[in-house]
Amino acid sequence: MRFDLLLTDCHAATMQGDAPYGVIENAAIGVAGGRIAWIGAAADLPAHEATETESLGGRWVTPGLIDCHTHLVFGGNRSAEFEARLKGATYQEIAAAGGGILSSVRMTREASEEALIAATSKRLRALKRDGVTTVEIKSGYGLDADTETKMLRAARAAGTSEGVAVVTTYLGLHALPAAYKERPDAYVDHVIDTILPRVAAERLANAVDAYVEPIAFSAEQADRFFAAAEALGLKTKLHAEQFSDSGGAQLAARRQSLSADHLEYVGEEGLAALAKSGTVAVLLPGAFLALRETQLPPIDRLRALGIPMALATDCNPGTSPVTSMLAVLNLACVLFRMTPEEALAGATVNGARALGLTDRGTLAVGQRADLAAWDVERPAELTYWLGAPLLHRSYAGGKALI
Repeated sequence: MRFDLLLTDCHAATMQGDAPYGVIENAAIGVAGGRIAWIGAAADLPAHEATETESLGGRWVTPGLIDCHTHLVFGGNRSAEFEARLKGATYQEIAAAGGGILSSVRMTREASEEALIAATSKRLRALKRDGVTTVEIKSGYGLDADTETKMLRAARAAGTSEGVAVVTTYLGLHALPAAYKERPDAYVDHVIDTILPRVAAERLANAVDAYVEPIAFSAEQADRFFAAAEALGLKTKLHAEQFSDSGGAQLAARRQSLSADHLEYVGEEGLAALAKSGTVAVLLPGAFLALRETQLPPIDRLRALGIPMALATDCNPGTSPVTSMLAVLNLACVLFRMTPEEALAGATVNGARALGLTDRGTLAVGQRADLAAWDVERPAELTYWLGAPLLHRSYAGGKALI
């Protein structure tokens, strides 16, 4: 066999198979053409030639981490609102007073595309330092065609500049702009008739998303939007049941959405629907922490029903200013009581599934060679340390990223 890169003297957490973490001890990994060409015990390595061989000194290798739910493109920040919440204001009160998402809309509309690329690139660099190789980035802070498309272009440009694979999502139903404050159905019509076709025609998004809550949009309005998006060949994702059980999980399941995200308030009907559909539950402990929520997502029920659980930073300026996937893994274990193996699966194989990606998230022959090598003695350490610099090196498509 011939490899472009051969990694030796390592242990692999493949995140597949029956063994915990899919562990292969004393492993070797051969990469060719940007994909894994061989992986197994080093003692079984076949005859080969390698352009480059790198010893990892006994380090652990996992799939590159996947952050499957972010709002990385935005202007300004909302630290003043963070302070207000700490003084007693609720998220709903801040939104009703013109803050919240609408304040980010104002700042994002004012920012140039170049400024958005620069700010997004900075946040991507932080994620890269934690072993992230694939990131989903949503729009949603524009609420008009020009700004939404500007955000999606900025997301992709930042990914290109940082060498990170970026999957873009048009978050068409995020909030009502001031001009449509009393006319939500008219705004949904505007999104469907004007903005969505432009996003699709310019091929700026891989999927669409909506926010279903009493302070945002109804499941019926999101359903209309999803039907229009599907007709244009776009997949769907959904912010569901963050503050109330509003039928979002059932909608996501009925539409066979890639994921339903948040889910703190999902009920039995929604859980049953998700279990049947295969839709991934994306859990967002950063937002749970920042908002000081007390209603935990039903981890035991998700686990019992076999609903795949992914994790993400939900990085956004208002409710989850988090740029560390390793912090998210720790929070998922400490706050949500996920096991370390469940948490790592949430940032790898299930994160890929939440984006509809089948070529990453595990270490297996044929998968993209998106890899992270860690200075740890066992995989559980990735969820144990909070704030420690654990990444030794990462690779995207077999090329060194960090």
